[in-house]
Amino acid sequence: MKKRFNLLASGLVALTLMVSACGPAATTAAPQPTQAPGSTDAPQPTQAPEPTQAPTSDKVQIRWFCCLGTGDDPVQVEVEQKVVEEFNASHPNIELVIEIVDYDAARDAFSTELASGNPPDIVGPVGTSGAEAYHGQWLDLAELIQNHNYDLSQFDQGAVDFYIGGEGQVGLPFAIYPSALYYQRDMFDEAGLEYPPHNYGDKYKWPDGTEAEWNYDTLRELALRLTVDENGKDATDPEFDSTKIVQYGYEPTFQDLRAVGSYFGAGTFLTEDGKTVQIPPAWIDAWKWLYDGMWTDHFIPAGPVTQSDEFGQDNPFNAGRVALTLTHLWYTCCLADAGGNWDVATVPAHNGKITSNFNADTFRIFKTTQHPDEAFEVLTYLLGEASPELLQIYGGMPARTADQDAFFKGKGEEYPQDVDWQVFIDGIAYADNPSFEGYMPNYNESLDLHVTTLSKWRVTEGLDMDAEIATLQKDLQVIFDKKQ
Repeated sequence: MKKRFNLLASGLVALTLMVSACGPAATTAAPQPTQAPGSTDAPQPTQAPEPTQAPTSDKVQIRWFCCLGTGDDPVQVEVEQKVVEEFNASHPNIELVIEIVDYDAARDAFSTELASGNPPDIVGPVGTSGAEAYHGQWLDLAELIQNHNYDLSQFDQGAVDFYIGGEGQVGLPFAIYPSALYYQRDMFDEAGLEYPPHNYGDKYKWPDGTEAEWNYDTLRELALRLTVDENGKDATDPEFDSTKIVQYGYEPTFQDLRAVGSYFGAGTFLTEDGKTVQIPPAWIDAWKWLYDGMWTDHFIPAGPVTQSDEFGQDNPFNAGRVALTLTHLWYTCCLADAGGNWDVATVPAHNGKITSNFNADTFRIFKTTQHPDEAFEVLTYLLGEASPELLQIYGGMPARTADQDAFFKGKGEEYPQDVDWQVFIDGIAYADNPSFEGYMPNYNESLDLHVTTLSKWRVTEGLDMDAEIATLQKDLQVIFDKKQ
């Protein structure tokens, strides 16, 4: 899972390195390689595979390309190859061939195959952002679903709808990562505060017994009370020293500009014409809330603070320096130092609407496949019979509802402090649609602009946010207008 995350402040590379160190958060302990790390005998990702291979029989050959997302670690490769062998042994009409390319080289290798007119049939696992870099290239599965009587009721409807857009049903659910608000119980106990709500629709109860709607105004007030300086004064105290903060109230861990915005409401940078930039009003609200939280109210650590060793090198919640963080289920990969008393609560509302934004990985069928029915047979095998093994090595929550209890039982063994995992399941109903990772023209360059813009906001005090947002919109339009 080390490749799929978004980074809030310091760029995608730093996060990739950190999550690589964390390793996959599997349902149970991930299988270990039989050789020592670095052994030449261990399974290794294939570098720059030949895009064409002659079928070894009269079977229809289906090519599976990996790894635009996760999947290239030696332990993962071993399992993936086993899945291919088991498929081929049980399907007399199809020969499945896997092409494994190291993540760092995968984009170039995949683009070369596309340019040569010889793309693979199936790609994955890949997240929304990775797939949208190849927007328009994925097969609409609606007809295949109908023709094969494929049962969609095995998934939550929100997870199915996540893959429906202007191109049709371009994917089916596999590994999902709903959001939740992680919090440190000890910090709430020390401040004499009630924990945040665990049920969507519940209000927050203050110590005096009054209740408040669970929204970002309430979260802000909580975060102020949980932000503490070295003298023990919180951020609501007139004597609070914002230059000597030892504990912050809130941090949106590993969330990029679009993710930060989407928690305030689902949206897209594109108008209906597919080429004109729009900034969703809810995203503007979110960005201003974030910026004020850093530089005016001081309950969110700014970039230089989060990047320090003391605050966990961009992971201050794990370092025990933040009381609340809003992020995804995959964040359980990176909580080794967070202690044994954290839990999760519901995502707050904005303007009366809850958006628990959603990360998801799946396998997609390439639009020009010459064998759509056989490719769909492989796809449903990977999503079905092979999914327990694959999800274990990828660390994803099963989209199939029947498999989720076992997944969270494994999570409970990994984190035995009585985490309310049901919050993640309940959050599926509030997934953002359209996805915050959805299509943008010149996708990779557009994404780079988002990263550099948020990085600037995280390190620069005193900005005029209206002017900053206007500049972002203008610069993004220039990128959108470039010939692709």
